[in-house]
Amino acid sequence: MRLTNYTDYSLRVLIYLATKEKDNLSNIKEIAEAYQISKNHLMKVTYELGKLNVIETIRGRGGGIRLAKDPAEINIGFIVRQTEDDFNLVECFDPKSNACTISPACTLKGVLHKALQAYFEVLDCYTLADLVKNKSMLARLLNNT
Repeated sequence: MRLTNYTDYSLRVLIYLATKEKDNLSNIKEIAEAYQISKNHLMKVTYELGKLNVIETIRGRGGGIRLAKDPAEINIGFIVRQTEDDFNLVECFDPKSNACTISPACTLKGVLHKALQAYFEVLDCYTLADLVKNKSMLARLLNNT
């Protein structure tokens, strides 16, 4: 399974914000520069993360973004579920488009479903705090020390 860039960028934004001091604000431009990715993509990502109540946006002069929750309260499995739009690993996972001839007798679907559940069980065991245990090294690499 491969995560979309959207989910990747969402996780990167959260990691970036978690490396900052609690009350320090960041902005899309600095995050885009740190990761060398498009500001336009990050604008969409931060908007959605705000709707999920994991970041807060402060508007106006001197505004920016920051985490809305403690990193230990932001579950990675939750973020991935909310930012990915398709977990249909194979055609038969989607009853609307399934045209596979062997689908009624195939056991692969069950195996892949169990694998997907295991994937989420692992992600559900981690929070943003777990991803930034090496906070000072991450901050140095992101040039936000």
